[in-house]
Amino acid sequence: MPFKRHAAIHFALQYALIFKKEKYAMKASQFFISTLKEAPAEAALASHKLMIRAGLIKANASGLYTWMPMGLRVLRKVENIVREEMARAGSVELLMPVVQPAELWQESGRWEFYGKELLRLKDRHDRDFCMGPTCEEVIADIVRKEVNSYKQLPKNFYHIQTKFRDEVRPRFGVMRAREFVMKDAYSFHADYASLQTTYQDMYDAYCRIFTRLGLEFRPVAADTGSIGGTGSHEFQVLAESGEDVIAYSDTSDYAANIELAPTLPLKGERAVAQAELTKVHTPNVKTIESLVEFLNNPVEQTLKSIVVEGENEGELVLLLLRGDHEFNDIKAEKLVGVKSPLTMASPAAIVKQFGANGGSLGPVNFKGKVYADFATEKGADWVIGANEDDYHYTGFNFGRDAAEPEFVDLRNVIEGDISPDEQGRLKLARGIEVGHVFQLRDKYTQAMNVSFLDNNGKSQIMEMGCYGIGITRVVAAAIEQNNDEKGIVWTKAMAPFEVVIVPMNYKKSETVREAADKIYAELLAAGADVLLDDRDERAGVLLNDSELLGIPHRIVIGDRALKEGNVEYAERRDNQAQAVAVSEVVAKVLAALNA
Repeated sequence: MPFKRHAAIHFALQYALIFKKEKYAMKASQFFISTLKEAPAEAALASHKLMIRAGLIKANASGLYTWMPMGLRVLRKVENIVREEMARAGSVELLMPVVQPAELWQESGRWEFYGKELLRLKDRHDRDFCMGPTCEEVIADIVRKEVNSYKQLPKNFYHIQTKFRDEVRPRFGVMRAREFVMKDAYSFHADYASLQTTYQDMYDAYCRIFTRLGLEFRPVAADTGSIGGTGSHEFQVLAESGEDVIAYSDTSDYAANIELAPTLPLKGERAVAQAELTKVHTPNVKTIESLVEFLNNPVEQTLKSIVVEGENEGELVLLLLRGDHEFNDIKAEKLVGVKSPLTMASPAAIVKQFGANGGSLGPVNFKGKVYADFATEKGADWVIGANEDDYHYTGFNFGRDAAEPEFVDLRNVIEGDISPDEQGRLKLARGIEVGHVFQLRDKYTQAMNVSFLDNNGKSQIMEMGCYGIGITRVVAAAIEQNNDEKGIVWTKAMAPFEVVIVPMNYKKSETVREAADKIYAELLAAGADVLLDDRDERAGVLLNDSELLGIPHRIVIGDRALKEGNVEYAERRDNQAQAVAVSEVVAKVLAALNA
């Protein structure tokens, strides 16, 4: 190779590394690519299969993965965008430990409450610690020691750190792993108005992050769960494989996790009773499905009974909803008189108070508290359990055959329900939760006495918010949303490399090698993030790997096309290859990158 061309390439590499620090020069022979033809049999989701096949991750144990070089590049690109938007939102980066002292968790009350997902351990001095699944306690301890005046508030800190949750059944690859990387931020405030302002700032930052990552997502109102607080939103990447179901209006901006989306009371008058209360022998009928089949009644005319423990020992609460509707335990747990956490009544307790086993229960002659779902309020002539084994009632009516229950929201919404904002009808979609923001208020600051002196010198408890993004989960969710039969189809922002150059016979053909090196150097000098696949592999392997890895832009260089002055260019997303002049391909790729 002539000295001048060596020097030009060397200069291009130095330029790319020094002046374009966010880009990386890389040849495949200096990198590590480890692809597989087949995914392991236990991989169920597309993301799990493709991350294993593309060599992004390698399994070490159940729910534990090594992020391989190609996968780590994707992870770092997500982290970089997150860092930029956190800074823009006014959050300051620090780094808290993975291993956390038990006394902080005991102080907040979560040491026992968190359950077996919290991995507890002891050091050599027999002191208790845990592997942190989140960092509310640690950051609260830092702030109470460092911030003592209203003049220092508000404060917003974040870090990107490894977390550990001892999942009972790790599955779906990094989607539900035990060890994962998370960005968690925490804000502290002198009053609720300040918290609301920062909450909105972080909400907006999350929208920018997922937009920049190129993901189709939707922020939805959500339950606060074990984190606690008074309000929260999840950020859901839309994907058919998602574990979560979100409900959204077809005409407004309303959206919520199905667990939180409320149903509205029905309007109008109750239907007039047409039938008498009649006891029917229903041998071995224990489910709604078998009841409908046995009586040949529409499922919408049946009521199912769910019995839970009340707040006071020995009390049971009866919950009624339509047979075709799905019970919402999160809504039920918030009802007055219902034990929290929601606890199903034991078979023995049910028999003692109802005189019958589950499958034959109803409100007739039941003396305890009864709640019924809104959807049952206007109906009449229901089919329901008779509180006698193997018997049901037909023609049951509230008010006539049993006291009027308290009508409440007990079920999951269904497609076609009126939107809670009364604008349009609800639609349902599946999603993958990748982010969550919470207004914690004083849940942790009160328990841990995180206080400050106000402008009157009076001690006050701080308001607090927390904001999380599952960095590793974002990668898997992006693949669920962006893949085809050939492999991953990365968005521009998340791709491990923006461009891959695939030279045929790079080691053997000097013409191909010179063309590949020249295009490589020019792209690097222009600031492109490019991989030159100079491995000594068959053409089919190189091409298949480029598609499996999902790199957005590909340049294929071969002797035959070069004789005509061309190379082959294709975008991974549309996969339509076209002949492009060697002299024009760099400009074409750069134009596509900047589009």
